[in-house]
Amino acid sequence: MLDPIKDELQRVEARLRETPLIQEADFDLVAEAISHLFESGGKRVRPALTLLAGRLYPSDPDKLIALAAAVEMLHTATLVHDDVVDGSLLRRGNPTLNARWSPGATILTGDYVFARAADLAAQTDNVRVMRIFARTLMTIVSGELRQQFSDPQIRQTREDYFKRIYAKTASMFELSTEAAGVLINASEDQIKALKDFGHDVGIAFQIMDDVLDFVGDASQVGKPVANDLRQGIVTLPVIDYMAAHADDRRVAEIVGNGRRDDGHVLPIVEAVRASGAIDRALDEARSFVQRGQSALRSLPDSDAREAMLNLAEYVVTRSY
Repeated sequence: MLDPIKDELQRVEARLRETPLIQEADFDLVAEAISHLFESGGKRVRPALTLLAGRLYPSDPDKLIALAAAVEMLHTATLVHDDVVDGSLLRRGNPTLNARWSPGATILTGDYVFARAADLAAQTDNVRVMRIFARTLMTIVSGELRQQFSDPQIRQTREDYFKRIYAKTASMFELSTEAAGVLINASEDQIKALKDFGHDVGIAFQIMDDVLDFVGDASQVGKPVANDLRQGIVTLPVIDYMAAHADDRRVAEIVGNGRRDDGHVLPIVEAVRASGAIDRALDEARSFVQRGQSALRSLPDSDAREAMLNLAEYVVTRSY
């Protein structure tokens, strides 16, 4: 699936690990942080989408590499800040920066990574790409603020859930494909199709993450089962379960009173699994993928388009 862009992904990986500095004396500290952030790898779905979209038409490969690296760097920066906000000590089974450094030092590192992402995006020499990048960052931050300050009852609705996962995940998938469309000088209709594809695949990706939070292998997923619920975050399988079991107050009690130990969480996990909510969430994720694939098929047939269609399929068949 990603064989056509294997070399480009290696170039993106190398670009991610570069540490350009204003003060040479800061090298060791920043280099250590950057190395730690990327040593656990990751699926690199977002940069892969950027690179594949960049193959739809002839384009400048160096600018596409910079954009793909910018997208992944932005994603990484959001994870650094998320770990501080959530108090997470593990990610993908590895200690977070938050587990090693003080919250202040971790936040400053996240700020550096945000700045590095912006610098990479600027290397495309495209103002429109930079505006898309800035729009995405504002969407991510405003979504996080909305989650922090919204009423817990509102956070248990489907409407809020889809707003939340758009800000958290789908907006960055949009960035990956829309900005690539701009760089390859696609038509406005085609840029819109690429944006729609990124949006729908991003929504499906997050729904699948939320499903795996309930049914995935904890050793592969890199976090305990129902990790979101343990943090008071209600996701689609739980929302679906609650809609069919309005008299079950256990979720509301967990979110409200903070008692999120195994004794309170695991019975809800079993109830959600037995209710059919997981299958309904999977069906919804597949529906988004199919809609995104339909949008992409308006672009000319090519190996790159076929690889993007296959990558969308992977999003809802992966196990971690």
